[in-house]
Amino acid sequence: MFEAIDSPYLVPFDGKFKHAKSPTSPPSKVVSDKQLKKDLEAKVEDLAELQRILYAHDKHSILLIFQAIDAAGKDSTIRKVLSGINPAGCQVYSFKQPSTEELDHDFLWRCSRCLPERGRIGVFNRSYYEEVLVVRVHPEYLQHQNLPSPLDKKKIWSHRFETIRDYEKYLARSGMVILKFWLNVSKQEQRQRFLSRLNEPQKHWKFAAGDVRERGFWAQYMNAYQEALAETSRPWAPWYAIPADNKAYMRLTVAKIIAKSLKSLNLKYPSIAKDDLARFNAMRKQLEDET
Repeated sequence: MFEAIDSPYLVPFDGKFKHAKSPTSPPSKVVSDKQLKKDLEAKVEDLAELQRILYAHDKHSILLIFQAIDAAGKDSTIRKVLSGINPAGCQVYSFKQPSTEELDHDFLWRCSRCLPERGRIGVFNRSYYEEVLVVRVHPEYLQHQNLPSPLDKKKIWSHRFETIRDYEKYLARSGMVILKFWLNVSKQEQRQRFLSRLNEPQKHWKFAAGDVRERGFWAQYMNAYQEALAETSRPWAPWYAIPADNKAYMRLTVAKIIAKSLKSLNLKYPSIAKDDLARFNAMRKQLEDET
């Protein structure tokens, strides 16, 4: 199975992750935003080449999961980091409020239908982790999930963590590389981004009244993220807690982790059998001899 690559932002596998110790800002000696953007352009080119080899190699699939509080930058990170990827080899899904059909299935079902096949990169903008984040902060949502009764509200979260761990290990054993990113934005930076959305008319469409309402549950969300990451970061399905107050730094950091993870797979273009190579040479000669 895939083994997580190292990073200062890798969430440990011992269950001792603490969100309060996870930085939201870059290191003090980080380069300028201009240089960060230039470095990202180079890394995007690397990812484009790695994606082509991944597609040809056809032994692994990549699943990128992005989770974050509102305004942390999930959409823009996905857009910027994957800007050089061939759309034919990538698929992006955004999971919002579940439909009636989805609520009549287990909590993994709607995401399982969207998993990438071998050779492709799949991106989940939010995911099944909403079931141990938003639903945990708002347990009243459980009443709409048609779960068997009586419901043990003390054990349901530990049961869901166990289910997620088993599910991701199964996927990893099948050749899927699972990289999970928590974009860790500070409460003060989120406030500034909300104000920007309210003050700039071209950003009004991004704002929803519920965003400010959910901000009132900040402490509950941080506790939910802390336990979710601690319980489900594993070598074959690691979490990375990425500082998100500086978008340029955040995007480059995510791109570096993805590129390094792909390189660790030792991907190669398929070799051609001798018989096929002989046929290729004959066809080449035929084409070259055409007048």
